[in-house]
Amino acid sequence: MMRKTSVVLLSAATGAALTLFVTQPRAVLMGSSARAATSDTYRQLNLFGDVFERVRSDYVEKPDDSKLVESAISGMLTGLDPHSSYMDAKSFRDMQVQTRGEFGGLGIEVTMEDGLIKVVSPIDDTPASKAGIMANDIITTLDDEAVQGLTLNQAVEKMRGPVNTKIRLKIVRKGQDNPIEVTLVRDNIRVRSVRARTEGDDIGYIRITTFNEQTTEGLKREIANLSTQIGDKLKGYIIDLRNNPGGLLEEAVTVSDAFLERGEIVSTRGRNAEETQRRSAHPGDLTKGKPLIVLINGGSASASEIVAGALQDHKRATLVGTRSFGKGSVQTIIPLGSGNGALRLTTARYFTPSGKSIQAKGIVPDIEVLQDVPDELKARTDTKGEASLRGHLKSEGDEKTGSQSYVPPDAKDDKALKMAGDLLHGIKVNATAPTTADKTSTDKPANKAAN
Repeated sequence: MMRKTSVVLLSAATGAALTLFVTQPRAVLMGSSARAATSDTYRQLNLFGDVFERVRSDYVEKPDDSKLVESAISGMLTGLDPHSSYMDAKSFRDMQVQTRGEFGGLGIEVTMEDGLIKVVSPIDDTPASKAGIMANDIITTLDDEAVQGLTLNQAVEKMRGPVNTKIRLKIVRKGQDNPIEVTLVRDNIRVRSVRARTEGDDIGYIRITTFNEQTTEGLKREIANLSTQIGDKLKGYIIDLRNNPGGLLEEAVTVSDAFLERGEIVSTRGRNAEETQRRSAHPGDLTKGKPLIVLINGGSASASEIVAGALQDHKRATLVGTRSFGKGSVQTIIPLGSGNGALRLTTARYFTPSGKSIQAKGIVPDIEVLQDVPDELKARTDTKGEASLRGHLKSEGDEKTGSQSYVPPDAKDDKALKMAGDLLHGIKVNATAPTTADKTSTDKPANKAAN
């Protein structure tokens, strides 16, 4: 039976897979050599069958057959590389929610504190904000069930649900003697993957936290807002991809396209030459050629590296920060039928426009900037990188492991952000930095690798 598959780019830092695009089903033709190999494979499968039956009959407690099969599938996939895996039905549904970037819920960002759910902030124009829920509110019960004892994920799952369904919250608020009870009606909530602000009065700062289905539209909206706010004083844009673990390949392509006029953005290459795909930019730079600075660090992975690599290779942006994570592979999500979850299988490597694979190497910024890390955090602020993961796909040449991933919580202490501002203001000068779109490479780089 032929099945439709979805190609995905796996977030290296979080392990979340995000749907990219649908490929055409492939027919499989089997020759004599393939039949011989298959015959040998089936002999090996007989060994698995023998072990499976022995476990079922002799294990000290009666095992769950479905769990045995799931564990066997999971072990087979995780033995391939760090990013291939089996997703049960729930994990598959969660992945689809993350992919879409929208869900039925209340519209609050929450964290766990002393076993209770603390509101970080309500999202504007959502049921939570309309009901007056405030930052630092403590949620103690959900539909009369105590929150204490639940994990953060369990509590979040209870707050999510079908649109137009109700949920009762009991809230403790500082300064209020009695708990507040409120009933909310779930609505369609969109995850904000793009946030923006002005730096000073002449620079647009755009932070992209992940690449989901909402990212490109969010980017377009923020560029338009910043252009209107700043007007003719606009010096350029800072695109912050630090600690962005990746996401949708399609969104990485369209985000890159927003800043390029033409040329290749990325190519993906599978085991067979005919599987190679190339994605190119279309005319129309949304920033109208304004200078770009892209911030990256050891937590910038996967789709983030595609954007950074494309803009660097085309000399459209100056990269500032530390070497990126180095995840240069693409995963395919293969649904296994109703209730059976899905496979997440590595099927290709991706290459930057100049033909470079960043697998287990990462992207080196044009200007390296190391942050001043507090002593108590120094042991926890370096990301080990793809090359340190057991079973990772090997790269050609030297592999690089580890890079600083600390971002100061206060912008005034952020040395990479300050460097970006100084570059756009001309206080600091990088000889290789593009200053206008006229210096942007508009053709494919000359050193494009052959297939």
